[in-house]
Amino acid sequence: MRHRILRFSILLGLSALGSIGVWNCAPKTTMSSSSSDSTVAAATAEHGKYLVKSMGCGDCHTPWVMGPQGPAPDMSRMLSGHPAGMHIDGPAKLAPPWMWGGDMSMTAFSGPWGVSFAANLTPDSATGLGTWSQDTFMAALRIGKHKGTGRPILPPMPWPSFTNLTDRDLASIYMFLRTIPPITNQVQDPIPGMMGMGGPPPGAPGAPGGMQAPGSPIPPQGLPPLPPGAPPLPKK
Repeated sequence: MRHRILRFSILLGLSALGSIGVWNCAPKTTMSSSSSDSTVAAATAEHGKYLVKSMGCGDCHTPWVMGPQGPAPDMSRMLSGHPAGMHIDGPAKLAPPWMWGGDMSMTAFSGPWGVSFAANLTPDSATGLGTWSQDTFMAALRIGKHKGTGRPILPPMPWPSFTNLTDRDLASIYMFLRTIPPITNQVQDPIPGMMGMGGPPPGAPGAPGGMQAPGSPIPPQGLPPLPPGAPPLPKK
């Protein structure tokens, strides 16, 4: 769960900048070579398994269910993404101080960007990564675009953090994902929001659930007070 908290902390910090464009910034690093490079050749599925488990990929990409001790990942659907049978029609109805929310499977996320859905990372050829090459997978995480050339990869996927991984790391993750059981699960497409994907969601004039759009005046009730001991806000 600590991985999820870290992800959302990053998300909120970036969202506060007022534009989802920060998720499309130039990556810190680029792929140094093709998969024939000796560094990538040293990749192993075992190293990829270690990274996937350590970085908490299953926190978002494995659907959660209610168990005897509370919510827990459903490992029978490991890394299969947002369940196809759980269709979502639009953004969550949020109101300040809330900015984002998640569905009960913990695989769909609603915020200023609209609604994003955790992808199917299994090697299923029809609905997962089965047709992705290693270079395509690495490019997507280096550039922050679907298949390296398509739509932006949306929050809360922390792809900018993945640019800190080496080519060997990314190749190892790819290799491990090729070893897990393929699961046929067609994840629905993202739902556009007020930032980055084309206009406000239905029922806006601003943001999901009445959240103010960037540049809007401070609401009449003002902003929440700073917590005790917090540094004062900078003066304009």
